[in-house]
Amino acid sequence: MTADIPGAEREAIERLAAAERLLVALDFDGTLSPLEDEPMDARMLPAARDAVNALLSTPDTVVAFVSGRSLVDLREIAEHDDASPILLAGSHGAEFWMPGAGVVTHGEDAADVAIRDTLRMRAEEETAHLEGVWIEPKTFGFGVHTRRAAPEAAAEADRRVDAIVAAGAPQWRRRTGHNIVEFAFRHEGKDSAVAELRDRVRATAVLFAGDDVTDEDAIKSLGEDDLGVRVGDGPTAAAVRVPDIAALAGLLTELARQRARLRG
Repeated sequence: MTADIPGAEREAIERLAAAERLLVALDFDGTLSPLEDEPMDARMLPAARDAVNALLSTPDTVVAFVSGRSLVDLREIAEHDDASPILLAGSHGAEFWMPGAGVVTHGEDAADVAIRDTLRMRAEEETAHLEGVWIEPKTFGFGVHTRRAAPEAAAEADRRVDAIVAAGAPQWRRRTGHNIVEFAFRHEGKDSAVAELRDRVRATAVLFAGDDVTDEDAIKSLGEDDLGVRVGDGPTAAAVRVPDIAALAGLLTELARQRARLRG
């Protein structure tokens, strides 16, 4: 495996492998699991699961999944139970799950929840006639999925829901991803999620890997002792790019092998 990794990437892996306490924070959809037309069908590829398990078996290594999904949905697709050692950051870092502590949230205001429910209902009504468009409920807002919609229907859905949110909650955060636009009354991002996880586990170095626009927030926040990995195409601030999930699994497996050798 090492021979297949370019020199610069190999050096980065060797440096991380020697870290005193390492946090490996990973986006889920498109990074560990293929993107699915039905979002709740997403599951980790076997190679990705094996790589995660290999990392969990190495000393002083913490693995976390960092997702825009609500925590309850993330736990389902990650097949994550209360015995899992994997940390979770859902809703872009507005809610967490920690081993031994369970769910940790930053709270929500009743007025925000009422606005969320009203705007989500209006979004559902305004897009009901658009084939292939689906409104996903989220803890702190909602998402407009257009993966199965024709380009014209997708554009109309985005335009209609943008107008609804602009009129009813212009202060909400808007994020775009692969065939989805997300709206939320919380302003946390994957950068703040990684920062909180780093602090909670007292990591001396972080690897973050992701495949989408929202993952760039976390990648750009990393320090000189950290490593950002971009999975697939698209502009990125990451120092390392891999073509697909299988290649990321290979990189993580090599990191686990080196860390076991150096820290075992």
